[in-house]
Amino acid sequence: MRDMFEETAERLLRAHCGPEMLVRAEEGEWQSALWEEIADNGLALAAAPEESGGVGASLGDAFVLVRAAGRHSAPVPLGEAIFANWLLGACGLDAMTTPLSVGLTDDGRTVADVPWGRSVSHVVTVAEGQILLFSTAGAQIVPSLNIAREPRDTLTFFSAPVASAALPAGLPDDILFLGGAMIRAAQSAGALQSILASAIDYAAQRVQFGKPISKFQAIQHQMAILAEHAAMTGASAELAFASPAPAFLPIASAKVVAAEAAGAGAAIAHAVFGAIGFTYEHSLHCATRRLWSWRSEFGSQSFWARRLGDAACAAGADAYWPGITRGAFGPQQS
Repeated sequence: MRDMFEETAERLLRAHCGPEMLVRAEEGEWQSALWEEIADNGLALAAAPEESGGVGASLGDAFVLVRAAGRHSAPVPLGEAIFANWLLGACGLDAMTTPLSVGLTDDGRTVADVPWGRSVSHVVTVAEGQILLFSTAGAQIVPSLNIAREPRDTLTFFSAPVASAALPAGLPDDILFLGGAMIRAAQSAGALQSILASAIDYAAQRVQFGKPISKFQAIQHQMAILAEHAAMTGASAELAFASPAPAFLPIASAKVVAAEAAGAGAAIAHAVFGAIGFTYEHSLHCATRRLWSWRSEFGSQSFWARRLGDAACAAGADAYWPGITRGAFGPQQS
């Protein structure tokens, strides 16, 4: 199933996510045709259980879809919809094929930083141990954008949720925050793959002093570092998706690795491309601006590093290595 997901996503996103479409998306155009293709192929339902109307795959299988969305800078909340439908299914609620996103709330009414909140039909949030599914019809929307010009809107709901349920035992109250960090790590892995491939191709073509710049040892060294960051981010993000449900230690680790790689990797890619990579006409920024945005969404590198350190210290020295090998410090996952 994983191979089928990856093949379908690559074919679909490669056909739709060209530079011209990404420019239109940044200008505010909702990509309805892309979402219709996603819905028709059941990609947003990938990790939802069959009894809830989903495909019944694991989060681990769905990882390749989220990574592909990051690799192609897909201007739709595919990762958010996959996770929202997984969570709805875990709570016994039906999955949805319509555009769906997630967001965090303090009061159960105002949901902040909702990816594509202005364009989706429903938003999933969690408050006081309950999952809440709101319709965006009639919601008050305060638009906002991240530096990649992806919508991150604040929505206030005045009507009751269309569905709600208690979180099942074993899922923490911060499950959406954990899931969001997991999604951003996987998207970052895809974006790093994208800039690595672009940099390798450009370095082989760009000639300086009579030979391709890929032949210069300094460039080779930097490209090796970029490849290392891409590989580490991919491995850590895939591990975060490997658990049956989101778990603190692998997600926190993946987010720290992805955030560090976002800064270092984007810097190397822009150095390889030189001035041309900083122009809006060149496609490099489609990935690098998203990397810069995603590294701070759902917790920055320092936030997750601090939480990792606190968890390790609270567990004690004797639990440090056993905690790493089993993927959890102590009984608590968050």
